[in-house]
Amino acid sequence: MTMEARVGVVVEGGQRALHTATAVNNSVVDAGNRKLLQQQPQTCQQQQSNKQSLNQKQGGSISHLIAGGISGAFAKTCTAPLARLTILFQIQGMQSETAILSSPSIWREASRIVNEEGFRAFWKGNLVTVAHRLPYSAVNFYAYEEYNTLFYSNPVLKRYKGNASLDVLVHFVSGGLAGMTAASATYPLDLVRTRLSAQRSSMYYQGVGHAFRTICREEGFWGLYKGLGATLLGVGPSLAISFSAYNSLKTSWLSHRPNDSEVMVSLSCGSLSGIASSTATFPVDLVRRRMQLEGAGGRARVYKTGLLGTFKHIFKAEGMRGLYRGILPEYYKVAPGVGIAFMAYEKLKKLLSSVPN
Repeated sequence: MTMEARVGVVVEGGQRALHTATAVNNSVVDAGNRKLLQQQPQTCQQQQSNKQSLNQKQGGSISHLIAGGISGAFAKTCTAPLARLTILFQIQGMQSETAILSSPSIWREASRIVNEEGFRAFWKGNLVTVAHRLPYSAVNFYAYEEYNTLFYSNPVLKRYKGNASLDVLVHFVSGGLAGMTAASATYPLDLVRTRLSAQRSSMYYQGVGHAFRTICREEGFWGLYKGLGATLLGVGPSLAISFSAYNSLKTSWLSHRPNDSEVMVSLSCGSLSGIASSTATFPVDLVRRRMQLEGAGGRARVYKTGLLGTFKHIFKAEGMRGLYRGILPEYYKVAPGVGIAFMAYEKLKKLLSSVPN
C-alpha cells in the first residue's frame, strides 16, 4: 500500500471517530435537555401544589375564624334574655337573706325586668356580649380545629384514627384546650359583660368603656381578671364535654339516619351536648360569676378566701341548691344557644370553604 493510501485510511478513520464522538455527545446533551425539560414541569407542578396546599390551609383557618365568630355572636344574641335571667339568679345569694328565701320564679323575674327596666333591658350588656363572643367563638372553634389537626398529625395517634374511643378522647382534650385558650384571650370582656348584665335599677357602670376605666381605677388592672381561675376550671371541662358529646352524638345519629337534615342534626346534638356540659360544670360557673362581681359598684367583698373558700361559703349558706341556683334558665338558654352555635358554625364553614381562595 502506498503512503498516500495509508494516510487516506487514517484520515478517514479519524473523521469517522470524530463524527461518532460528536453524535454521542449530541445524544448525551439531548438526553440531558429532555431530562431537564421533564423535571421543570414536575418542579412547577410541585411548587404549584405546595402553594395550593398553603392557600387551602390559610383559607380553612380564615373560614374557621369567621364561621366561629359569627355563629357564637348570633347564638348569644338569640338567647340574651335567658342569659341575663341566669346571671340574676346566680348572684341572688350576694344580695340579701330575703333574696335567698324568696323562692323567685323565672316568669316573676322576667316580669320585673319588663316593668322596671323595659323590654330592651333583656339585652342589657348584649353589645359587650357580642364584642366578647365574636373573638371568643372565633378563637374557640379555630383552636379546636387546630388542636384536632395537631393531635391527629402525631404518628402514633394517626394509626388509630377512626377508633371511636380515641376520637372521643381527642375531641374531649381539643375542646378543653380550645375553651381555655379562648377564655384567657377574651376574659376582660367577659367580666365587664357580667357586671353590666348584673345591674338592676341603679346604673353604676355607664357603658363598656366606663366599666373598663372604673374597674381599672378602683380594683387595679388585675381586677379585669378577677375569677379567671374559676373560669378556666369551668370552661375547660365544659367545652371538653360539649365538643366530645356533640361529635359523638352526631356520628351516632348519622350512622343510623344518614338522610336526616344536617340542620336538625346539628341543632339537636348541639342542644343535648350543651345540657350535658352545663349540668356538669354549672356550680363552677356560678362561683365564677360571683367572684367576678366581688367589689362591683363599690360593694363590700363577700368572698375573701379564693375559689375553694367561695365554694364552701355558698354551700354552707345556701346548701347544694345554692350551687345550682339559676340552672333552669341556664337550660333554657343553653339548649337553643349551643344548638344554634354548632348549626351556624357547620353551615358557615361549609359555605365559606366553597368560596375560592
